[in-house]
Amino acid sequence: MDLTPEELAEINARILALETEHRDMDKAIEHLIQTGYPDELGLKRLKKRKLHIKDEIARLKMMMMPDVPA
Repeated sequence: MDLTPEELAEINARILALETEHRDMDKAIEHLIQTGYPDELGLKRLKKRKLHIKDEIARLKMMMMPDVPA
């Protein structure tokens, strides 16, 4: 499936936004750990969200790759 330049630009913008959110999750997780009294449930939620973001980034990057005939 060939994507239009507009679609590629939209996907790329989404990837950049997700990468920023992923970095923010790193900071939030690190902050919770450094406080000495981490909220275990909150920490698990952040880590789960971070993993979901990573998976979404990978999925979007795969969409941008051209199909290679077998």
